[in-house]
Amino acid sequence: MTFFEKLEERVCSTQSYLCVGLDPIWEKIPQHLPRTQEGLLEFLLKIVEETKAYAAAFKPNFSYFEILGASGMEVLQELIRQIPREIPVLGDAKRGDVGHSSQMYAKAVFETFKCDAVTVSPYMGEDSLQPFFSYSERGIFVLCLTSNPSATDFQLPEMYLQVARKVKELNVEGNAGLVVGATRPGNIAAVRKTCGQMPFLIPGVGAQGGDLEKTLIAADDGSFIPYLFNASRSILYVDSSIDYAQQAGNAAKMFRDQINSCRLNL
Repeated sequence: MTFFEKLEERVCSTQSYLCVGLDPIWEKIPQHLPRTQEGLLEFLLKIVEETKAYAAAFKPNFSYFEILGASGMEVLQELIRQIPREIPVLGDAKRGDVGHSSQMYAKAVFETFKCDAVTVSPYMGEDSLQPFFSYSERGIFVLCLTSNPSATDFQLPEMYLQVARKVKELNVEGNAGLVVGATRPGNIAAVRKTCGQMPFLIPGVGAQGGDLEKTLIAADDGSFIPYLFNASRSILYVDSSIDYAQQAGNAAKMFRDQINSCRLNL
């Protein structure tokens, strides 16, 4: 089963286009949890348990685990292992390097960590992307139009559309997607026009303040899975009490329902 087939099944079963980002920050984790590997894993697994009914996918961001060294990577590997296999896992690694190095990155994220999909940077060109695309059953989300303020330094006015055109060309296996930030819905419409039917991974709606309704209108392409909306901090850290996981579940349900409500009005 390919990544996008697995994702389609998950969207059907949950009626959700929500991707829950798993970005652990020690300073924000509830104080009653121990500051250990076990405490970190407990925090994340309880979040997964309470939000999974509303999540089409989970997206651990590798950097939040790498900062903790070997112990953090062990937590990441165990977290992915314990997420139910029917739920797609996107490894938010943003890799991209010369060909041989990209081969190693691709092997790590897909074979060592066993992610179903990955985020990659296109800046070094086609030969940095091909090792990821060679895993035809895995999903490859290429950074195209990111949600951070300084994205304008390089991506605008034209580079983001050049990325969209190139990824469309490389998408011979149908396993490509694009990362486009909800903070720029006008530009998202231009990406959609350029790439046609291709899934978008959309950050920037929660804590970054992107406009959900405008983004939905810009991103929709009439296909069954035109997008996944990622939310991390606005779900993980909505509450710091002993009930943090339950409150995270409530936040995930609310976001899932907001997306569906807006979709009905398209």
